[in-house]
Amino acid sequence: MQERRRIRSSHISSGTNARGRRGAHRRSRRHRVGMLAGFTALALAALTTASGSPIATRATAGPGSAQHDAVLGPCRISSKPGAAVQMSEGLPTNTGYAHSTGVLHALNLMVDFPDAQGPGPAMSRFHEFFPQTARWFRTGSYGRLDYRPETPVRHWLHMPKTFRAYGINRGSPYEPGYHRLVDDIVKAADPEVDFSRYDLVNILVTPNAGPSALDTVLSVTFSGNKDASHADGVPLSNMSFVYSRQDDGSGSYGSTGYRVLPHENGHTFGLPDLYTSEGGGSVGHWDIMSEDWGADNDLLGWHKWKLGWLDDDQVSCASSSGALERRLEPLETRGGRKMIFVPVSGQSGYAIEVRTRAGNDDAVCRPGVLIYRVDASVDTGEGPISISDATRNSGGCTRLPNVQAELSDATYQPGQTFTDRADHLTVSVLSKEADGGYAVRVTRP
Repeated sequence: MQERRRIRSSHISSGTNARGRRGAHRRSRRHRVGMLAGFTALALAALTTASGSPIATRATAGPGSAQHDAVLGPCRISSKPGAAVQMSEGLPTNTGYAHSTGVLHALNLMVDFPDAQGPGPAMSRFHEFFPQTARWFRTGSYGRLDYRPETPVRHWLHMPKTFRAYGINRGSPYEPGYHRLVDDIVKAADPEVDFSRYDLVNILVTPNAGPSALDTVLSVTFSGNKDASHADGVPLSNMSFVYSRQDDGSGSYGSTGYRVLPHENGHTFGLPDLYTSEGGGSVGHWDIMSEDWGADNDLLGWHKWKLGWLDDDQVSCASSSGALERRLEPLETRGGRKMIFVPVSGQSGYAIEVRTRAGNDDAVCRPGVLIYRVDASVDTGEGPISISDATRNSGGCTRLPNVQAELSDATYQPGQTFTDRADHLTVSVLSKEADGGYAVRVTRP
């Protein structure tokens, strides 16, 4: 993996170099609106338009209509065999990652160093992230992921070397520094820990080790790591390291600072970074794999299907010619049809879902129908998903700190139509129902 994307903290797959992630400092986020909106416009403007649609008609999705859904096979996009995509949006997710449904045992170890000693009890560091992280996964998965954080060691694990001696920097590869650090963590914890009992490992580093997250975010995940150290007969192939504190001084850290960990753990389940080198302008605040600073947010419906949090019968595949009309329920609520996917090739297509301010979504200021393109051939951190903005260059509808504003009002409303001229398809929002559902029509020649 080549060295790139240094704006945000990191994900690493298969023991290679780190990928930049999370807004490393407020300066980069401050300049995002114009720069990032431009990125999204360049990605989609040549293909799509948003316009008023004809008078809406009510969509039907009764038992008889299900026969018109194409089988889901064409909608299970994937990268081409042999393609150099390390972490793909494709289905199914590659093996080697942690399981994302059922009971998951997460080992949490608090670590400090001779030159950065823990400033208080180790369990106080743990409680910066829990029970919030477990609750976030329970809510987002509709109860399908039972995330159980465990702390068999309730004190700081003191590393034998200084933090500086491990050579940990933003973008550091697994070899040699992280490998040495993991080996020392295992030696310190092994008398009290049976590593074979756990599905993933969180290393909660003392917050005074390394730079402030406002300057450089070091937090990183090594997922599906084939070069991982072993302990108690198992590879430690899915490990998240959290450094510093994502505290921007707005007073929200107590309620939002934990969100770095759900993001990092998302990598252990095989989810890629959705930001680009310019920041979160491709997806904005619509997915925690794009932005994990600021107000709470959820995952996109595509990711929920990928993780097994949506059943196949909650997804409609619009791969055939003609018109497909479906009623979509808000993604944040349990049950009902959640997503329409429109494949345009074996590697890409459009997802359609309804987002409202509920569940994990605290920053939704314009509820409506969200439309975005998914490309399984685009690697993590290079923009594998792009939101279609129904109100381009509006400046957005939110002024919440650390929330990308331009895409905050990207949703489509009744009477609006999305058009992809190159792939010959339209998506029309027909109506909003009294209970919050939306009727949507997809038309293909």
